[in-house]
Amino acid sequence: MGKLAGEMTTNEKPDLTGRDVFAFHLRRWKQAILRAYFPQARFTFLPLYLTDKVFTRKWAAAIKASPNPALLVWGLNVPPAALAFARKNSIPLYFIEDGFIRSLVPNASHSAPFSLTIDSRTPYFDSREASDLECLLSSYEFAGDPDLMGRARDGIRALLASKLSKYNADDTRTIGTVPVQKDKRRILIIGQVEDDASIRFGCDRPITNNDVVRTAAAENPGCEILYRPHPDVLNGIRKRLSDPARVAHLCKIVTDPLPLPDLLETADHVYTITSLGGFEALLRDIPVTVMGCPFYAGWGLTDDRQKNPRRRRKLRLEELFAGAYLLYPRYFNPVTGEEIGFEDCLELATGWRKTRMPESRIVPVSVPEKPGFQFSGPYGIMGWRHVLTEPLARVIGMIGDEADAEDFRKNPILFFRELSNPTFRKIGRLLYPLD
Repeated sequence: MGKLAGEMTTNEKPDLTGRDVFAFHLRRWKQAILRAYFPQARFTFLPLYLTDKVFTRKWAAAIKASPNPALLVWGLNVPPAALAFARKNSIPLYFIEDGFIRSLVPNASHSAPFSLTIDSRTPYFDSREASDLECLLSSYEFAGDPDLMGRARDGIRALLASKLSKYNADDTRTIGTVPVQKDKRRILIIGQVEDDASIRFGCDRPITNNDVVRTAAAENPGCEILYRPHPDVLNGIRKRLSDPARVAHLCKIVTDPLPLPDLLETADHVYTITSLGGFEALLRDIPVTVMGCPFYAGWGLTDDRQKNPRRRRKLRLEELFAGAYLLYPRYFNPVTGEEIGFEDCLELATGWRKTRMPESRIVPVSVPEKPGFQFSGPYGIMGWRHVLTEPLARVIGMIGDEADAEDFRKNPILFFRELSNPTFRKIGRLLYPLD
């Protein structure tokens, strides 16, 4: 993305305090969370899927006129015109993402995260150029910070003992059908969502989960090969680009909803593209082969199949952990919104996983239960488009699930506008052309 005005030094975190923050690609359910986590910032949330033309016509002048503006982008979802505008006008641009301890549910869901990362250069998963995290890992004097190294060693032990991962559920799950005992070397392939940004921007070439399985099987003859597809792919939440059935003759496909830490305990070697699970394997002293270039690759700890000439430093495991888990992210109490430290986060998450997490006090953005009936406006003359709600809800429930159908009923127009699939958004625009 290139260096912009207001970028941080390698050990300083971006500060949103007192800023007029114009946020891109923040869905409704995330907006109240950001306001709670950063109460000293003034947020304006721009529409999803904003085009260059609309940004320039409707938003550029307002941002420029603000006394202390900053742009905040979820992932890399920002119009090119906004990037150019920020550079031209020396306006700070920050990239926000979930951190490495996310939630006590198996996916992002609509829950408040335990951690977030805010980067002034590019998201940590973008290997095309250096992020704040990469710069920190390249230059921080870890040897001169014994207190930090002590925290890192204690933090690794505590994280492993907790069996927490990025996504977590309660403590009632077991290892399921995967036997702990094994009579041959076990290779674990950690699958990912193949159109995810971490792969699109973390790889210099196209690669699929099936490619990884084939590579692992070819390089480890006579070994037991386990392939764990991403849970969101197994559940149908995210689409797959390669069919696991095509490599079923090479591996055992793990389809049970098994905790990754339990699977890692049985593995002798891990292969993945860019998954955080690879770093979690390193913490357990398991050799890791990465086909792409995640944040933990290139520091002398992994078998890298994609080189990164910027990363020339050799790091010890506790140094990499200190940078990625202690210095770089921000941690929050998802019930109160209070900013906390890593150790407090671990304690809360571990306790709540046993006792159930309390109901969050962070009030979500309100959405009308049902749009009020109008004789004119976006629902058409005499409000005729209201008759579409129930039949379309049934169709949406069949394509997705009942939660999707209920979300649609609450606000049909907004439901279609926030869909990630552009084809479905176009269908929504045809059905409901006005906002």
